[in-house]
Formats: sequence, C-alpha cells, structure tokens
Amino acid sequence: MKNAWPILLGSLVLAAPAAVQAQFTISTNADNTITITQYTGAGGPVAIPATTNGLTVTVIGHGAFSEVFGNSGGSLITDVTIPFGVASIESNAFQMCDNLSSVAIPGSVTNIGYDAFNECYSLATLTIPGSVSSIGGSAFLNCTRLTNVMIDSGVTSIGYGAFNYCISLATLTIPGSVTNIGESAFTYCTNLTNLTIGNGVPAIGQTVFFFCTSLAHVTIPGSVTNLGDHAFGYCTNLISVNIPSGVISIGGSAFEQCFSLTNVTIPNTVTSIGSSAFYRCAALTSVTIPGSVTNIAYEAFYDCTNLMSVYFTGDAPALGLNVFLADNNVTVYNLPYTGGWSPPFGGLSPVLWNPVIQTGDGGFGVRNNQFGFDITGTNDFAVVVEVCTNLANAVWVPLTTNTLVNGLFHFSEPVQGNSSGRFYGLGFP
Repeated sequence: MKNAWPILLGSLVLAAPAAVQAQFTISTNADNTITITQYTGAGGPVAIPATTNGLTVTVIGHGAFSEVFGNSGGSLITDVTIPFGVASIESNAFQMCDNLSSVAIPGSVTNIGYDAFNECYSLATLTIPGSVSSIGGSAFLNCTRLTNVMIDSGVTSIGYGAFNYCISLATLTIPGSVTNIGESAFTYCTNLTNLTIGNGVPAIGQTVFFFCTSLAHVTIPGSVTNLGDHAFGYCTNLISVNIPSGVISIGGSAFEQCFSLTNVTIPNTVTSIGSSAFYRCAALTSVTIPGSVTNIAYEAFYDCTNLMSVYFTGDAPALGLNVFLADNNVTVYNLPYTGGWSPPFGGLSPVLWNPVIQTGDGGFGVRNNQFGFDITGTNDFAVVVEVCTNLANAVWVPLTTNTLVNGLFHFSEPVQGNSSGRFYGLGFP
C-alpha cells in the first residue's frame, strides 16, 4: 500500500495534460515551442494552456478557432483566455466566432494577424497591449458590438480595414506610438463620437475615417503631413476640423459631403487641395486659402451652397474645372500686391480686399486711456483686428470683427499697462 499513492498521483499528473491536449491539434515549432493549429473542444469558455507536453505555447495558428460551430450554425466559443507566452495570433485565428464575448490578449503578444477576429459579432470590449507592434488588416472587421477599444502605447501599425464596420465603437484613442494607419481602418464606424489621434501618425490615408457619421470634432496631430483621399468623407456630423501646420496636401474628397462642417483651418504649409475635397460641405460659409496653395483641383468646393467668402492670401493658384460650381453666393477676395487675379477666376470676378490701418490721421493714438486707430477700405467689408505681443515668435490673436460702415471703422481698447509691446494687424473674418 505504501507504493499505491505515488503511483496514483503519477497517474493523475499524467492525465491532466492529456485531457487538455485532447481539445487541441498542435504542432511543434523549430524552436521547440507549440502552435495551436485547431481547437476541437465543445465550446463555451476556453482556456488555452500555457504549456503542453512540457513545451510553451507561443502561436495560435491560422484559423485555429474559426470553424467551431453548433447545430444552429453559430460558434460555440463564448470566452477565450490566452496565456502569457503566446507571441502571435495568426490570420483568421478566431474568425466567425460570433458568440465570443470576451478575450484577454496578454502582454506577450506581438502580432495580431489579418482577419484574426473578423466577424466576432458579440465581442464588446477589447484591450490591445503595447507589446503588439502590428494589428493586421481586417483584424476586427465586422465586430459590430465592439463599443470600446483600448490601444496601449507601443502599437505602431493599424492595418487595412482593421476596425472597419465596428458600428458600435463610440470612443477611440490612437496612441502616439502609432506611425501607420492603414486604408479604411475605421471606415463605417458610424457611432464614433470621441476620437483622439496621437502625435505620431505621419499620414491619415485613404478612407481611414470614411462614413464615421457621428464624429463631430477632429483635431489632427501635428505629425500629419498628408490627408488621403476620402479620409473624412461622409462624416456628416463633423462640425469643425483644425488642419495642423505641416500638412502639405489635402486629398481628393477628403471632406466630401461633410454637411455640418462650418469651420476649417487650412495652414500655410498646404500646397494642394484635391478634387472634391470639400464637395457639398453645405454649412461652410467662409474659407481662407493660404498663399502656399498653388493648385486647387476640380470641384474642390463644388455645391457648397452657403459658402459666401473665399479669402486668398497669396497669388492666384491654378484651378481645375468647376471649383466653385453651384456656389451661387460666393465672393473671392484677394490681397493687394498679389498676382494672377484677372477675371474670370473659376467663373468669378475677384474682389480686392483693401482695409488698412491709418496712422497719420486724428484717430490714431491714446485718448482717455484708450489706444485706437481708424480702419479704412471698401464699404461693407468685414475685418478682424488681431494683436501680437512678440513678433519674433508671432502668434496673432483676434480681438474683434467689425464691418466697415461708409468705408470706415474706429478700433480702440484700454491701454495695456503691463504689456511690453502690442502689435496690431488686420485679418480676414
């Protein structure tokens, strides 16, 4: 009897790996680690073993869990625990696990392959650890109940269509470690309202946020130099967008049919505005085009029915066909001492914007502790008075916007006793 207990214990210890292994088909890798090639269990919650046959599980193989269906045709797997040690979740690994509601991805995973969780319709929340360098193309495509995604700092690449059709996704923060967002990565995320893009992405490529119809405000990080075709196309609730200094080109249809867009800032680094870039932005009333822009492609502002004023700060750029077609009330303004403004310009007659500050008349100077000056120019022109306190590092702050009545407006403000100097200028409204 003294020998019975060790023998029985040995039998139990040996039985456990055999039972676990019976749920999986495995293969041994060249480095003596294990790849799970197929799950053969009954479904429900699944815990992937950290080791089997004494070897570490490091890979969940291509399609390993993708065809585990019950009699009704739906996937039987409801939850998955992936052990620390797994480095790669390969392509299609959990594709069509449509009852999978939760998955914990450990900090050992460095790669999530294409279509890895495609059509996991029940997946609700997700954390992608910073150990992951690449999220594969279509990795979470059609995860239609996914409401929250946490992408940790360390992830560098989000693949083509990675979160396409995640129609319940409401909040998204892309960390500054991300240097590549693939085409259509977040297309048709129709409930995305809160978007933060970290300062690491050099380009927002084609259709990345196309048809994100709930998105209202976007701040594009200063790292971005290019906005691709259709980047924010059909973001129909987008109200304002600030394009940072550094962006060189605005792609074709980049903001096409952003019907609610009322305000857009185009920096003086942009050289080209693509075809249909602001096509049918019906709420847009005023745009300032910096002197850096040398080319505006066809239909760039086509059918912006409420566009009233387009202000150009430099020489006339080359225009494609129908840039301002159907913009029935628009007026194009140009500055003195700029060239190329002979009409017709896009079918319009440019108007010289000529307000100036008068320094030699009786309105200039300090009176009753107020500093003021007269502004003269064409009657009914709107003008913004701006101020700067350091010309070496000039930041111009708007003070007031007024209309010249009978070609005149008098500006004044209290004398700023604590200021080392104030410099005034005039700008477009």
